[in-house]
Amino acid sequence: MTTTETPGALRRIFDYSARTDPYPLYAELRETPVALQEDGSYVISTYREITDVLHDPHLSSDVRNLSRPMPPLEEGVTTAFIKRDPPEHDRLRRMAMRHFGPPHSPGLVVGMESDLTATVNGLIDDFAGKERIDVVDDFACRFPVTVTCHLLGVPREEEPRFHVWVNDIMNSVDYDPETDPREKLHKGVQARKDLRRSLGGLVEQRHGRSGDGLLARLANDDGPDGRMTDEEIVATAKLLLIAGHETVVNLIANGMLTLLRHPQVLERLRHEPDLVAPLVEELLRYEPSVHIIPWRAAYSDITVADTVIPKGSQIMLMLASGSRDPKRFPDPDRFDPDRRDNQHLGFGSGIHSCFGAALARRETQIALTELVRRLHRPRLVADPPPYRPSPILRGPIHLDVEQGGD
Repeated sequence: MTTTETPGALRRIFDYSARTDPYPLYAELRETPVALQEDGSYVISTYREITDVLHDPHLSSDVRNLSRPMPPLEEGVTTAFIKRDPPEHDRLRRMAMRHFGPPHSPGLVVGMESDLTATVNGLIDDFAGKERIDVVDDFACRFPVTVTCHLLGVPREEEPRFHVWVNDIMNSVDYDPETDPREKLHKGVQARKDLRRSLGGLVEQRHGRSGDGLLARLANDDGPDGRMTDEEIVATAKLLLIAGHETVVNLIANGMLTLLRHPQVLERLRHEPDLVAPLVEELLRYEPSVHIIPWRAAYSDITVADTVIPKGSQIMLMLASGSRDPKRFPDPDRFDPDRRDNQHLGFGSGIHSCFGAALARRETQIALTELVRRLHRPRLVADPPPYRPSPILRGPIHLDVEQGGD
């Protein structure tokens, strides 16, 4: 398998005109599984090669290992463990997982289900009397921040500020210097500072005090790996708030869009609520939130599909392309909630697989189940809907739905 420079397809994927349907371009990329780009980076687009790389210990998630290091978003700020390599990554992830999920906290997500359902139904209650709703603004954007604040132990009266900060941060991620006012970028920078300062204050208050919430448990935990520093706790909390928000918002919006495009599946879910678990797994394969891991760095020369990638090279992993690879998934462009052996790349793979995957799954399962159950004759106002600018975290920026009528 030879390495070829194929910048055309990648450039078109990053162009906004491809946002509504990048999948034909992914198929074009897969013709060259490992492709050298004009800037010296490498794009990997096929399932086997992506999974091989994600499990390769010679691959780094630390931008400092790139031959041309990327500048940090915030100078002098502790980075989250997803941007670190072993052994630090493994230590911090273990410490977080002691209080976030199995094996030490296996009942966390199950214990949150009644609150998740109540939050979802409270948001849907606000649809009363409305013939048109925006699934993104009126529902999806309001749900995950509320859930994560509850998980962290953020006082309820402070939640509105967290919603504003997360929204400003996510808007700044899509900042386009050619079309957007600089205020959009400045608000994101300020929101990062305000969020970090507020979380730091909450962590400081939790020291020496027992209480519910991940912040309190991390601030007072002396497990086998020691205790996180306050800065590491803040970085972990920011990861949950920002990455968790964007993943769930896009997954819910992509899910409702997919169901409205497949009305027979929507009706089936309405009558078979147990279908939601395999349906969300198929959604993670078919229309995932995260399409691209934009960089990894090679610690040393590595060989992928007979191609030698030099030490320090930037590697871009096209997760959504891998999840539609026909060599791995039969009839990959068909949405099939009955699909078997669905080992998709929707949450990545390897040591950096999504930290909050269990919670994101359950949030999406409950959200889609209740939306389908309670919306009356929902139908799309516009198809395709307008999309966010990002090709990396891909989802509608608005999803207008009308309900009622004949």
